[in-house]
Parts: sequence; structure tokens; C-alpha cells
Amino acid sequence: MSNRLIIIGAVLVAALYVLFSSVYVVNEREQAIVMRFGQITDVRSEPGLYFKIPTDIVDSVQVIEDRLLRQDIADMTVQVSGGAFYEVDAFLTYRITDPVLFRQRALGQLSVAQDRIATRFDAALRQVYGLREFNAALSEQRSQMMAEARDLIRPEMAGLGIEIVDVRILRTDLAEEVSERTYERMRAERLAEAALLRARGQEQAQSLRAIADRQAVEIVAAATRDAEIIRGTGDAERNRIFAAAYGQDAEFFEFYRSMESYRTALTGTGTTMVLSPDSAFFRYFGSDGEIPAASTNPARPIQPLAAPITAPNPDEPALDGLGIEETVAPSITLDDGSELSPTVGTEVPAAIEEAPAQ
Repeated sequence: MSNRLIIIGAVLVAALYVLFSSVYVVNEREQAIVMRFGQITDVRSEPGLYFKIPTDIVDSVQVIEDRLLRQDIADMTVQVSGGAFYEVDAFLTYRITDPVLFRQRALGQLSVAQDRIATRFDAALRQVYGLREFNAALSEQRSQMMAEARDLIRPEMAGLGIEIVDVRILRTDLAEEVSERTYERMRAERLAEAALLRARGQEQAQSLRAIADRQAVEIVAAATRDAEIIRGTGDAERNRIFAAAYGQDAEFFEFYRSMESYRTALTGTGTTMVLSPDSAFFRYFGSDGEIPAASTNPARPIQPLAAPITAPNPDEPALDGLGIEETVAPSITLDDGSELSPTVGTEVPAAIEEAPAQ
């Protein structure tokens, strides 16, 4: 009985071994190569359940990736045309499209294919960067550089049954020593530009200051001119009034001037004068306080001697000839609330006509 159970168990184990060794599964991420005595007999690229001759002695199955795979390169130093160096991070994506060729050329091992891809990828990037100038990798030529690197790798990888789908450059940075030199050069350029702008500003400031100083001198000169004209006009008007007064009554004018002389000469000076009572200075001392009679033939007032002062023409060009308008002098508010404005366009008041004596 025990021998019989042993035989039945052995048969069951053998049956299970034959069953499981004749079945293999291919999922959607894989593809399988079926080999009989080392020779490829079939390729399964569709997912599903498949059968083969039991045991691996006759038929064997090798599973190969059918996914999109990625190969990375990090911190790679490349030299561009001109001698500058970049540090580059890049990657490429690939897929095994011919399992038979992949088995024959790379033994179906991803490690072998990855070593070949890394070597070719490195050489392609160095070649692409070496054909360009310093700023090309940082410009719109970057997409063209990635396409060129992909096209350089594809022919050799196609011989392994691998298709290069895409090449991407993740980072392109200057090497540390190159970055420092570039920073110093940019800093020097910015300092030179700042110095140029500062010099231009100082030049414009000096020009505007000179224009303002000249305008100030011209304004002061014009104000002084107006003041002298008005002062002269006032003196002329005063003289005219005195002359008119003298012409109207010469005797009264002489009496008034004598009284002014007495006030000026004899008031609080402490001066002792010895004069004859009959001198012309004491002419009116013996008049007993009588005022001279008014003249019966007054003279007509004398007309103003000075012409009115007119304001300058506003349509004339600016003082400096550079389009800067003439400065307007500010008005001054006095303590009593009145405003003192610049004297521009002041006219001399007309003389008062006196009615002839009846």
C-alpha cells in the first residue's frame, strides 16, 4: 500500500512539472523569444498564455522588455567651440523593437545594451556641443542639438534591435571656473555701463545748471533794468512835479524851500552860524509870518518825460534757445497780507491836469 502511494505521488509531481514547464505567460509589458536547442523558433509580442514543449531542455523562453526605457547621463563635462566648458545632464528614451536582433547582438541582456547606449550617447553629445559656440546651448538651437544627438545614435542602436525614441537635455550649466569668469566679465560690463550712464547724467546736470545760472543772471539783469527805469521815471516825475510847482508860483516855491532849509540846518545840529540878518538865507525871517500871495499866472504841468514800460513779448523764443521756457519770478507776500510782484510792464502814471485859475 505504501509503495502504491509513493508511485501515485511521483506521478502527480511529474504531471505537475510537465504542466507548468509547458506553460508560459507574456504580459503587456514584455515580449518573449522561444528557443529550441538554442535556436530561435518563435517570438511572442502579444500578451497571453502560451504553451511549449515541457521542460527547458528542448524549448526555453527568454523574456525581453517591451516598455519605453530610459538612459541618463549626469554631470557630464563637454567643451564647446572656443574652449569653454559646460556641465550637462541629459537622458534618452528607447525601446527594443527587434527581439531577435537584440538576442543575437546583445545576448538579450539590458546591461550590455545600456553600456553601448551610454558610450554612444556620450560621444554624440560631445560632438553636438563641440560644433557650436558658447551661447548656442542656451538659445533656440537647443532643440536642434537634441535632434542631432538622437540622429547620431539611432543608426548604431538600430543594429542592436533598439529604436532611440527621443533625446532630451535637462541642464546646461557653465563649469565653476567658467561661471566665475563669466560673472566677473558681466559685472565689469555692468559697472562700465553704470559709469557711462552716471557720466551722461552729470553732463546733463551741468548743462541744465549752466542754463539755470544764465537764466538767473538774465532775470536779475532784467529786474535791475526795470528797477532803474522805474527809479529814473520816478525821479523824472518828481522833478516834473517840482518844476510844475515852481512854475505855478515861484514865490511860494522859494518860501517852501526856505522853510525846508531852516528845518534841516537849524534843528538839533548844535552848529553855530554867524550870518548877517540881511542875507538871502534869512529872507523870510522878517516877513512877520505872512505867506507870499499866490501867483495869478500858474504854469501848465509838464508832461511825463519817460515812455511807459511794456512787458516782453511772450511769443519770443526761450532765453537759452534750447526749448526751456523763461523762469517766472515768484511773488512775495508781506506781513500785512499784500503781495509784492516783480515789476514787469509797469506804466508811468499820467500827470494830473490842473484846471486853470479863474
